[in-house]
Amino acid sequence: MSTSRPAGVWLIGARGSVATTVVAGCAAMSAGLHPPTGMLTETASFADCGLPGLSSLVFGGHDTLDCPLPKRAEELAAGGVLPHGLPTAVAAELTAADEEIMPGGPLPGDGRDEEELIEAFAADIRDFTARRAPAGTVVVNVASTEPAPAGDALPPSSLYAAAALRAGCPYVNFTPSTGLHHPALAAASAQSGLPYAGRDGKTGQTLLRSVLGPMFAQRALTVRAWSGTNLLGGGDGAALADPAAAAAKNAGKERVLADTLGTRVEGGVHIDDVPALGDWKTAWDHIAFDGFLGTRMILQTIWQGCDSALAAPLVLDLARLTLRARAAGLSGPLTDLGFYFKDPVGEGPSSLSEQYTALAALAGRLRDAPVEEAR
Repeated sequence: MSTSRPAGVWLIGARGSVATTVVAGCAAMSAGLHPPTGMLTETASFADCGLPGLSSLVFGGHDTLDCPLPKRAEELAAGGVLPHGLPTAVAAELTAADEEIMPGGPLPGDGRDEEELIEAFAADIRDFTARRAPAGTVVVNVASTEPAPAGDALPPSSLYAAAALRAGCPYVNFTPSTGLHHPALAAASAQSGLPYAGRDGKTGQTLLRSVLGPMFAQRALTVRAWSGTNLLGGGDGAALADPAAAAAKNAGKERVLADTLGTRVEGGVHIDDVPALGDWKTAWDHIAFDGFLGTRMILQTIWQGCDSALAAPLVLDLARLTLRARAAGLSGPLTDLGFYFKDPVGEGPSSLSEQYTALAALAGRLRDAPVEEAR
């Protein structure tokens, strides 16, 4: 049975394509306009886990952009990301979420120091939770990828992560950005008593790699080289045109191969920004491997999809599971959510089938766990 008290989902990057698709999609499913395709939490395996109901979720967030969500949704519908007519059908829900989006940062010229920014962001989250989300709030980072930090300064993703902890909220990093991984936040996250998960949502190319890598290993086929190319547009394409941001993104893709194959192989991933593609992407993999008696063979794969539509159901799954984990009294890294990530926190398997087994086991524990009152 799903719980019905309002629960908050605070989105970092709340006016981006993924966030807009999350809000519009949740409203569409709650109204019975579309089925919950791609949502594991709506399958029989997660029945009676005490998850927050889709209709109980309320949205807010931080963003540095000022394009209203209804307008952003219209743009996505024009690009084929959202169904035609959906922005009008869920206009009230989009407007309600947009009214809860607060200015993010730091913006150029912002004179606040790290402590002041963290406290301001935390105050926004606390206020939202007190007014709108009596069952508690989860903070989910769905903003564009940032470069790995240089030096001791906290990057924006880590400022938001620190604010989530200060506001008493669990945290999910759906991006490859630093977030809670910054060394300066290690003590705070350990002492918070809060659950957290991440990082970098596994939506396409790496999802396929986490299946194919174990296949080669289990069949004792020697992979000689594994190269990939990504063509994408939109905000992610622009952000990943920065080599430092692309390097942060590719680290998780490469880790999956090394873990599942048991060794590092030649090849890497190249990312090209193609603005004309918008929210659509094409991911191509070229795999060279040896068979019996050294026979050389090739496997090529092509994955074409819409990033926002691939990510949105995963974000909703993660929000519901993390909120339930918090209510069940779980804390620390939620390693059993590794199924959803390229670079999961904590120690866990990299094979998708093993990750799914761990996720199903978590569902069983949540089903048996009591519900604690949100603090």
